Amino acid sequence: MTKMTIEALHAFMAEAFPQVSGDFTVEEVGDLRIRVRMNIEERHLRPGGTVSGPSIFALADVAIYLGLLAEIGPEALAVTTNCSIDFMRKPAAATDLVAEARLLKLGRVLAVGDVLIHSAGDPSPVARASLTYSIPPKR
Repeated sequence: MTKMTIEALHAFMAEAFPQVSGDFTVEEVGDLRIRVRMNIEERHLRPGGTVSGPSIFALADVAIYLGLLAEIGPEALAVTTNCSIDFMRKPAAATDLVAEARLLKLGRVLAVGDVLIHSAGDPSPVARASLTYSIPPKR
């Protein structure tokens, strides 16, 4: 059972990461899974008008982070310890990206998840990522 709702995740991002909170919209959250949209703006684009690799990485990272927080509650100090990303095809020009993320393992100190990213309106994957997060010990 999730500990944070969509509204709580948005409020957390606005408080903890105000510099990027407007970039992301949580569309759905469920047991060990989450769907997050990256609201693409000019600053996310590379020459040629497609979404840049660093922006795609940011979406994968934020999707797993928010999926983890949905399960454990607000823990700002959970951090990425590993990421592997495959860029599979060019995203649609200047189109929002959607990440479908799921936690494969949620332990006491580590969480492992997979993310599939696609352009909005196109189910073909743009990127696939695997991430590991470190969960800080309870105080």
